[in-house]
Amino acid sequence: MAADIPTVDLGDGIRIPQLGFGVFQIPPEETEAAVAQALTVGYRHIDTAQGYRNEKQVGDAIDASGLDPDEVFVTSKLGLAHMTYDEARVAIDDTVTALRVTKPDLFLVHWPLPTVRDYTVVWRALVDARADGVLRAIGVSNFQIAHLERLRDVSDLVPVVNQIELHPYLTQEPLRAYGAEHGIVTEAWSPIAQGLVLGDPVVVGIGEEIGRSPAQVVLRWHLQRGTVVFPKSTSPARMAENLRLFDFSLDDDQMAAISALNRDQRTGGDPDTFRYTY
Repeated sequence: MAADIPTVDLGDGIRIPQLGFGVFQIPPEETEAAVAQALTVGYRHIDTAQGYRNEKQVGDAIDASGLDPDEVFVTSKLGLAHMTYDEARVAIDDTVTALRVTKPDLFLVHWPLPTVRDYTVVWRALVDARADGVLRAIGVSNFQIAHLERLRDVSDLVPVVNQIELHPYLTQEPLRAYGAEHGIVTEAWSPIAQGLVLGDPVVVGIGEEIGRSPAQVVLRWHLQRGTVVFPKSTSPARMAENLRLFDFSLDDDQMAAISALNRDQRTGGDPDTFRYTY
């Protein structure tokens, strides 16, 4: 049964569930079972990527679930090895084939890679694929303000989302504000900083105060800030716990206390210098 999860408007009649299920670092051989369990628990938003090498297994799980594919919102992302327009267009078709959907709901440029490629070229590939009806909505991931400004200089189409590392130790306030000003929805990856924030005394204390786990506290903080978030777990119990976020709220003081934990600490790469390819 689907959980009652609020949605966020991406324009053009497209709404994205604010809470989803991420499959980063889930091995391909475990992905189908994990996604099947997530769908059973009630998730209807799955976030994958070409670089995770498990798109096919996500598609297999959705296909085997018996759900109408239109009930499941699927996001994927362009692999980092695709440096040219033509490579990106072929890769987009590969994702459609792997997921076995008419078109992905949302497709992102995974990293800008500004030191090794012209990311405006691959953005143009996404823009054209959307115009051709291959993709429903397009966005970016790990883009800084300067990267987004450059896209605005070369394209009339603004990314509908920017998926970034975001958690209480990296609150990304200027980037979130820029997104809000320009109609770009912020999504959070590494929403609990790979577990680093779960032992923070402020988070633990709020959890004890309201009778919730540290993970629930942090995920609720994300939701109340308007962020789209997709925690990852292969534990059915943890999957279910991460869905139980809509029968409580944090007050203003609790929200402010968590936001004040910011220390600009990354658990992943710096988008200005990150250049990993595979």
